[in-house]
Amino acid sequence: MARTMLDKIWERHSILVRPDGATLLHVGRHLVHDGSRAGFRALAERGMRVRHPGRTFGTPDHYVSTRGHTLAAIPEPNRREMVSALAENAATQGFTLFGLGDVRQGIVHVIGPEQGITLPGLLMVCGDSHTATHGAVGALAFGIGASEVSHVLATQTLWQSRKPRAMRVTVEGMLGFGVTPKDVILAIIARIGAGGGSGHVIEYAGAVFRAMSVEGRMTVCNMSIEAGARAGMVAPDEAIFAYLKGRPFAPKGAAWDQAVASWRDLASDPGAVFDREITLDGAAIAPMATWGTSPEDAAPITGSIPSPALAPDADRREAMERALAYMGLEAGMAMQDVPIERVFIGSCTNSRIEDLRAAAAVAQGRRVVIPAMVVPGSGLVKQQAEAEGLDAVFRAAGFEWREPGCSMCVGMNGDLVAPGERCASTSNRNFVGRQGRGARTHLVSPAMAVAAAVTGRLTDVRTMMGGV
Repeated sequence: MARTMLDKIWERHSILVRPDGATLLHVGRHLVHDGSRAGFRALAERGMRVRHPGRTFGTPDHYVSTRGHTLAAIPEPNRREMVSALAENAATQGFTLFGLGDVRQGIVHVIGPEQGITLPGLLMVCGDSHTATHGAVGALAFGIGASEVSHVLATQTLWQSRKPRAMRVTVEGMLGFGVTPKDVILAIIARIGAGGGSGHVIEYAGAVFRAMSVEGRMTVCNMSIEAGARAGMVAPDEAIFAYLKGRPFAPKGAAWDQAVASWRDLASDPGAVFDREITLDGAAIAPMATWGTSPEDAAPITGSIPSPALAPDADRREAMERALAYMGLEAGMAMQDVPIERVFIGSCTNSRIEDLRAAAAVAQGRRVVIPAMVVPGSGLVKQQAEAEGLDAVFRAAGFEWREPGCSMCVGMNGDLVAPGERCASTSNRNFVGRQGRGARTHLVSPAMAVAAAVTGRLTDVRTMMGGV
């Protein structure tokens, strides 16, 4: 029988399947961060140790300060303790930690692929919903809860009540000038809705993804969770193999050759049946921006804010009305008339070197008119950006250049959007209060974020790139 990539990875990691379908899975890699304290505490209370330290990797990211990479720079005592507890657990339990002061420290979903910890065919988990990012290289990766974190730490296994259904999203054709992976995933979510992938693992396929960079695929897979999916994946190909070869934790020598041979078999078989299929035309996708409080509230930058009266049902109409009221916007308003008061470039969605290069290309020779900041995804990304002079471009344009961390994406580390303030953000979530109490978030690509920073409103970045 023809099998999907999900089928193949799930079967490789299945230890036991109960009659009711519940499955005990072996976990290939477990990523932990400074929000994992409860999982380690549960382990300590039972007098247990991490079952497989060699498969556990950690880094502080959620609570660290992007103004300075020391514990002292974290003003809130409990958050400071969360970061120090991770270091203490790494020391006592013996797993690999990329801590403060280590140039490899960064956002957990950035450093995983960067270090070669993330590999095709693995089942990976982390106590963070955007673990789906790692599916970009052909892994099955998803977020887990606090009690599941402690279970994985203790056993290197995880129970799942049922196997997710398989969904394929195919984007054919070619993307137009100035259209980025962030625009692609926002267009997909706008099409299928915030619950469109519920109960499924999404496999992304088609010409657009075959041509997309590895880092671009990470952006798309990262936001699979915003479509309600359990995970997102792209079949590994030559681009993935080239990206991973030589990375610190990737296989070496003969083991590399053996690994690549096995990875080539991961792609879904011809004729494999998916539970749901969606197809989009890449050429029809324009630069996107959100206008509401869900990633599905997205529209082309050349369009206008839709009317709730056109909603397909009463629930959706009420949701749109609430979103517009919170965002302080009106139906029919042109997207390019929406004012912006702050810009954030960073997060596990868009903080890699490719993202910073795209942003710097637009920032070159221009000046921001509102507060704006750039937060690299890791110390190595920051180091590379500085070697290329990107930091100088951002500083000359008036951006703040910060230390790596989750920063303003999550609003729990001191980097906040003020109440009522409107922020163009390259992050992944725009729900009420995500970036701070009363904050109003518009999700955009890095290039679109720079365009907003230098104009003070949502702007079609193609007009600055000579394409429109």
